[in-house]
Amino acid sequence: MPTKKMPSKRASRAHRRFFESAASAEHAGFRPCLRCRPELAPGRALIDAVPRLAQAAVHRIAAGALNGHGVEVLARELGASGRHLRRALQRAMGVSPLELAQTHRLLLAKRLLADTDLPVTRIAFASGFQSLRRFNAAFRERYRLNPTALRPSSQRGMPTDDVVRLALAYRAPLAWHALVACLGRDALPGVEVASGGRYARTVRLAGHGGAIAVTDVAPDAGHGDRARDPHLEVAASPSLVAALMPLIARLRHVFDLDAEPSVIDAHLKQAGLGALVRRRPGLRIPGAVDGFEAVLRALLATRAMRCRVVRALGEPIEPALPGLTHYAPTAERVAAAGGARIAALGVSSRRAAAIAALAHAMADGRLRLDPGSDVESARRALLEIAGVGEPLATAIVAAALYWPDAFSSLSRSLRRAAAASSADDLSARAERWRPWRAYAALHLTIYHETSRDPDQCHVPMAAP
Repeated sequence: MPTKKMPSKRASRAHRRFFESAASAEHAGFRPCLRCRPELAPGRALIDAVPRLAQAAVHRIAAGALNGHGVEVLARELGASGRHLRRALQRAMGVSPLELAQTHRLLLAKRLLADTDLPVTRIAFASGFQSLRRFNAAFRERYRLNPTALRPSSQRGMPTDDVVRLALAYRAPLAWHALVACLGRDALPGVEVASGGRYARTVRLAGHGGAIAVTDVAPDAGHGDRARDPHLEVAASPSLVAALMPLIARLRHVFDLDAEPSVIDAHLKQAGLGALVRRRPGLRIPGAVDGFEAVLRALLATRAMRCRVVRALGEPIEPALPGLTHYAPTAERVAAAGGARIAALGVSSRRAAAIAALAHAMADGRLRLDPGSDVESARRALLEIAGVGEPLATAIVAAALYWPDAFSSLSRSLRRAAAASSADDLSARAERWRPWRAYAALHLTIYHETSRDPDQCHVPMAAP
């Protein structure tokens, strides 16, 4: 009868060393623990911890930007030279861009070896390696093991429904049902379905398409050793295996899984929002898988309007899961359709023109809303588009990029939610909520919507 694995005793602090990242620990000669699975741990929310260039590079590399591409290409996209990017990452993280990318590849491979029965060759390419030989050599060099040595003797394998299952860890608490409700409220019909504590959607990344379904796994749900740590379980189509690295990065953003709720909630309690925080501890900011999806959600005001645009301009697919019928409209498809076609779908001419202009700007690269893009630059570029005011620009950037302090005092709905007499009054109050004003705004908005019409916005409170 197998014995239960017990965690090892924590070493004295004097006998421990701390590193800025897994890559810097590997650079010093350490390898990931085979028992505690550090590759499943939540990441760090890089706000002011590192300079903007390094922060953007870390986000892009985590999403696979250096898989099949060189450092110079990434540097050009970030508006820097390759030499400057290498210097910035070395100062901030203690490793080079290639070393950081190698760590991400190996950690993903380690996860897939332990949690799936995918062939080793497929795992190698899914992790971003360009050949099986390079994968095996890197694994032996960094981990001093053959890849197959990580496979459990009683391999869990893939379920009979032929999906790839992954765990996305987070720091508890997580207001999961509130997050699903927020995603469902702004969902693109046919692309996303959010109900009953489950979020499902179609996804197309790096030329690969499929569907995913996500649920929360409570620590006491009886899922074996992994049940000790809270995590979301992702069931993904096998067709998405080659895009797992960018998919994981995007999903962590969508669900705001690298947030530190104990820090955020404590700050907001001290800033006068204690009653709201106690109702929904661990509230997260819902993000978008794709920057252009954030544009469509913000500018298409009603569900019916979003439904018409998806049906007309999204790419239809064979239903993978109930309610999922299309891939989300891309900037390229919407730009080709033009403002007149969008207006014919029932969108106001001003909003239609703004959507078309944003689609053109994103399609030709003038506007970037990719993870790691600079918040202020993106916000300024959005404000240059006719029909995009400050509240809309803030909402788009908050969903597309990581911006925990996103806040618009010009938002009428937020002024009503906060019972503020004016924009200046709201701005003055919000100073106490920095640098977590986006979370404060979401707390206020949810409370206002549920208080005004409880049947309209089904966002549950935490259990008493």
